[in-house]
Amino acid sequence: MPQQTLAQKQKTAGILEKFRTAASDTGSPEVQVALITNRINELTEHLRGNRKDFSTQRGLLNLVGQRRRLLSYLKDTDLQRYQTLIGKLELRK
Repeated sequence: MPQQTLAQKQKTAGILEKFRTAASDTGSPEVQVALITNRINELTEHLRGNRKDFSTQRGLLNLVGQRRRLLSYLKDTDLQRYQTLIGKLELRK
């Protein structure tokens, strides 16, 4: 796994700060979905310029599936948190 740059660490810290539910929260579904969404957006931009990068495309599809499963779990357990999250991330209409 490649090392994160300082800018990536700061961006990750910002996402954690915005979406965490407690002071030491790093693993709640909201934080996980936000981090995965950030990664999906980065890979989407990469694929716009590198259309034949099929290994990245496969990784992107895996991340989309993982995010979908987490969102499904959150929707089943707490609908209000789910709606708040998709509103913040602008994932759906």
